Amino acid sequence: MDELLTALADPARWRLVSLLAERPRPVGVLAELAGARQPQTTKHLQALERAGLVTSQRSGQRRIYALRSEPLRELAAALGRLADTADRAGGPRETYDRYGLSLRTERLAAGEPGWADGRSFGFHRSLAGSPELVWRHLTDASLLARWWTPDDLRVSELVFEARPGGRIVQEYRDAEDTGGADVVAGRAEGVVDEVRPGEHLAYRLRPLLPGGGSAFTAHLDLGLRPTEAGTDLDVRFRIADSTVDSADFVAGVEIGFGQSLDRLAAILAAGPHDTGTPTKEAESRSTT
Repeated sequence: MDELLTALADPARWRLVSLLAERPRPVGVLAELAGARQPQTTKHLQALERAGLVTSQRSGQRRIYALRSEPLRELAAALGRLADTADRAGGPRETYDRYGLSLRTERLAAGEPGWADGRSFGFHRSLAGSPELVWRHLTDASLLARWWTPDDLRVSELVFEARPGGRIVQEYRDAEDTGGADVVAGRAEGVVDEVRPGEHLAYRLRPLLPGGGSAFTAHLDLGLRPTEAGTDLDVRFRIADSTVDSADFVAGVEIGFGQSLDRLAAILAAGPHDTGTPTKEAESRSTT
């Protein structure tokens, strides 16, 4: 496939392929139609033949070239599969486009400090497992590390001290960035305000800008209620102290936190004993 793509990448060879798609042609005619010298055309045709795109046969003093359609059909099928993967419903590209639309909207709205103050987001999830089990996933850093990021990200540092006044540190990177090759995707610091085990958790979290300043203060209020099937979790996410530079963060709240809660729901649905193993970095820096 690499040799095929290399062969087609040259505009001159692509022109020859287009001409041969119409009918088999001799070298001299191809050179004339392509507006090139015959030796140069011959070299291009030889490269296409090595790639399996054309075949040739001698007829008297002439060498006639013809296009082989099979490699093109295989390439078209491979490209189609790539397109289908990228465009699959509910896939990462769909999320990327949703975030891009939200990003443009929020950047236009971010005209002055405090522009997003009072903005709130509500989330509800019906979760498998008792309130006690859900509470552990909300407050135990080793369990938080499994779900407290949007899709395609991983927790790289996490501190969560589940007591009033307790410290919170959250840092995450791309899920595939295991060696620190890319920049940190996000970092936030905060403090726990209220703790009622199995019932209610409130804390403040400040996403940090690249320079280290605060983008805004997120006031999160989480309520747990037992149900016959498990636990209902209601989350209110309210923004205060928003800066002009916080637009990129605000744009991702609904999508990102929603994905995190979906991941939590999937973990709990897999069974109460599926606690998994946190990353070494998150585990070593976690506190409960």
